[in-house]
Amino acid sequence: MPSTRSSLSRFVWLGAALLLGQASLAQAAEGDDAVPSLAGKRIAVSMTGTSHYFDIKAFQAQVDEIKRLGGTPITLDAGRNDKNLVTQLQTVVTQKPDAVIQTLGTLSVIDPWLKRISKAGIPLFTIDAPSQYSLNNTTSDNVATGKALADQLIKDAGGKGRILVFNGFYGVPVCAIRYDQLKLALKDHPQLEIIEPELRDVIPNTVQDAYSQVSALLNKYPAGSVTAIWSAWDIPQLGASKALIDAKRTEIKTYGVDGTPEVLELLGQPHSPVGAVVAQQPALIGKTAVQNVARYLAGQHDLPRETHVATLLTTAGNLAQVQQLRGD
Repeated sequence: MPSTRSSLSRFVWLGAALLLGQASLAQAAEGDDAVPSLAGKRIAVSMTGTSHYFDIKAFQAQVDEIKRLGGTPITLDAGRNDKNLVTQLQTVVTQKPDAVIQTLGTLSVIDPWLKRISKAGIPLFTIDAPSQYSLNNTTSDNVATGKALADQLIKDAGGKGRILVFNGFYGVPVCAIRYDQLKLALKDHPQLEIIEPELRDVIPNTVQDAYSQVSALLNKYPAGSVTAIWSAWDIPQLGASKALIDAKRTEIKTYGVDGTPEVLELLGQPHSPVGAVVAQQPALIGKTAVQNVARYLAGQHDLPRETHVATLLTTAGNLAQVQQLRGD
């Protein structure tokens, strides 16, 4: 029988492995040096936007990894404007890069243009955009992410109460998956219900708009009538949390996804309204996407349709560990 110390070490190692997820375990196993070169290759990095934490971290990681592997990045930023994004994807075809990585986007908007890229014979990869035309989509496991967030909310609420929900971007696949997981989890807890009508988060001015919407609703719903506020990403969560702090209504807890530093900072404050946030690892997602491109261009055409990078359910209890792991 193994010693207590060796058993504990194995448990700690296993916990770390599960936390890091498949993508980072694969990197640890083979090392970054085993990734094929991109020397002489031009890789288009097409961003829906670079204004949010996830965006900029994923973008910079892609650029850095392309350069590290000897390639040349072609950077394109649509500024989170659908018309600009369509024009941007049209431009990509004329530039004839060796591969394209598209980050995010409403699938109904971008899919026709992703189809054109694919039909032009340009290898297409995506981040958080599971298009049928993508050779590989690097993303968080959004089913697990949505379930973990919903389970934490239900636990904190004791399975009872009323929830304000931001649901403005159901056309973005990752947001839809997280929302669907919330609805699925609530089926087993009929005493925990969503307040209708649902709220709509917007772009731009997401924080300010969420702040205004929640501030107005706090006058309508007195203490004890709202238990939680849920959003598929944490920029509306940030605005909602600030509104709760200013109104001294921190009995209501907020929940979201991404792990934006401002949200994590609020989470660490005493009497914070932030109940939990599922922190993504956008830098690792961006780096992993580029490495998949490098493998494909080197002849490894058996890549999975999706590569999942682990997310980290973050509460006040493990905040420091999550920040250390991500390098915040």
